[in-house]
Amino acid sequence: MANVEVYTWSTCPFCRRAKQLLDHKGVNYTEYVLDGDEAARDAMVARGTNGRRSVPQIFINDHHIGGNDDLQALERQGQLDGLLAEATAIAP
Repeated sequence: MANVEVYTWSTCPFCRRAKQLLDHKGVNYTEYVLDGDEAARDAMVARGTNGRRSVPQIFINDHHIGGNDDLQALERQGQLDGLLAEATAIAP
């Protein structure tokens, strides 16, 4: 199973939609709630590929997926299940 991480804000409706999709698929994920934590938000931005400060930001197996719109687009295109099925690489 993939390692999924979601950076959120507790009152963000887009965060809730992204988590609802992952929950519906039975995905276990780690949620980082950034409410007021600028250092954590800066760390999220540093991990991403496009400098986005908006939430949610979603990572699957350390690959930056993007936000809710990006996650929903992967689902519509039939690509999300494949990403979620990829096992996390384990170092030898």
